Amino acid sequence: MRDFHFPGRSPVRATEAMAATSHPLATLAAIDMLRSGGNAMDAAVCAAAVQAVVEPQSTGIGGDCFVLYCPKGEGEVIAFNGSGRAPNAATVDWYLEKGFGELPKQGPHAVTIPGAVDAWCRLLEDHGRKGMAEALAPAIHYAENGYVVHDRVAFDWEDPETDLSADEVAARIFLPGGKAPKAGDVHRQPELAETLRIIARKGRAGFYEGEVAEDLVGRLRALGGLHTLDDFAATRGEYKTAISTSYNDYDIHQMPPNNQGLTALLMLNVLSGFDLGALDPNGAERLHLEIEAGRLAYRDRDDLLADQDHVAVPVKALLSSAYAGRLRTAIDPERAMTGLPRLELPGSDTVYITVVDRDLNAVSFINSTYYSFGSGVVGPKTGIVLQNRGTSFRLDPRHPNAIAPGKRPMHTIMPGMMTKDGRAVMPFGVMGGGYQPFGHVHLLTNMIDFGMDPQQALDAPRVFYNHDIVEAERSVPADAVEGLRRRGHQVVEADHPLGGGQAVLIDWEKGTLTGASDPRKDGLALGF
Repeated sequence: MRDFHFPGRSPVRATEAMAATSHPLATLAAIDMLRSGGNAMDAAVCAAAVQAVVEPQSTGIGGDCFVLYCPKGEGEVIAFNGSGRAPNAATVDWYLEKGFGELPKQGPHAVTIPGAVDAWCRLLEDHGRKGMAEALAPAIHYAENGYVVHDRVAFDWEDPETDLSADEVAARIFLPGGKAPKAGDVHRQPELAETLRIIARKGRAGFYEGEVAEDLVGRLRALGGLHTLDDFAATRGEYKTAISTSYNDYDIHQMPPNNQGLTALLMLNVLSGFDLGALDPNGAERLHLEIEAGRLAYRDRDDLLADQDHVAVPVKALLSSAYAGRLRTAIDPERAMTGLPRLELPGSDTVYITVVDRDLNAVSFINSTYYSFGSGVVGPKTGIVLQNRGTSFRLDPRHPNAIAPGKRPMHTIMPGMMTKDGRAVMPFGVMGGGYQPFGHVHLLTNMIDFGMDPQQALDAPRVFYNHDIVEAERSVPADAVEGLRRRGHQVVEADHPLGGGQAVLIDWEKGTLTGASDPRKDGLALGF
């Protein structure tokens, strides 16, 4: 078992602005953008672009993003869906006729059209002060001149879920000398630097049309993919209406389906009927209730959540108090449920960014290529790693999440926003693929029910129910582990950190910001 640890740290406190990301260079880029006159959206896009270079296993311009935004910290929470779609030639019948039993985890058929660059351009145009050239400048610098590989990045790079050696282009760029870089090594991506320069000059068209799109489509088609230049040119993100629920006087906002954010809201609705605050925050009683609420919510996630442009998802019914009450009756505080479907939740590598500026514009921003190094397919001239979100589709034509032309897959990356009385209280997120609803709920209940500050809430021990076992971080107390086992759970020690998150808490009365960044990642919060 590879070693890891995450000691606690104190929160960061400031009055003017705050940024928190999973990488120091990204946080610094966000702060520099804020100090140069940019706003929270400029800073978030700038940070995301840096992370697309310095965390290549987790994110990139070949991936997707989702954003929740609260302008001036008040009023409606704006939701932007920057997730990509299946190629227009992709049908269930095509894959079944070719002998596919499921969508592959890597290779061309795992690739949906990337939505991130379109989203970045649209969000800067609609809500930023700066242009794409300024937002991409730090990322171009690091791609061209090199960046030092940080420890968590190296940990993930060493043992990726995607076999980088299977793609000659991926191996050339990301396995220099035939092996993964170590912590402290310097890595460069000159092809990606040139691609970013093209996007800086041409904006959205620099990615979805012309030489960049031609490089990506050419590579995908050569490997047997169904993607076309028309698929790329037609890619557009969309503003959506955020979904929400109330939990102990706070409103929690998430992206609607095709995003899995509803899963966290359903968990909170179920848990709202228990007096969590009377329990030990790290005790078996509390962790058991969280696990059982998650098992119920994930069952509905896997059965029902999909692209609402293609299928009807009963969002209102799922978030009703009556439905939460019915689910709650299935939970025995002293015994694990039986008879539920087995959960098979993949991990993922993702980056999350939150920024609040001096005008209290609050941004919750998440970007990912899904599995480590996505599909493993890399543009030979552009250096772009393409995501593998297509693997989330089903090949059962009766399933809501069945692949179809131009359809978005059920998507795991989920930004969060907490408000109270119409004001932003905290943009937040917790990375980790299928873990994310658990992570959101654990963070929020740590703060709301147990009074923790954001950093304490992120530092606290975590558990995750997956593959019919409970993964418990080594910091979970031994008596809690034993208590879970007495309730019928099979518990093992997690062999990797569970998730990683960031948050910025807004105190309207004091006029302060409190930032937090998860020690399970390399990043930090900074403010001024």
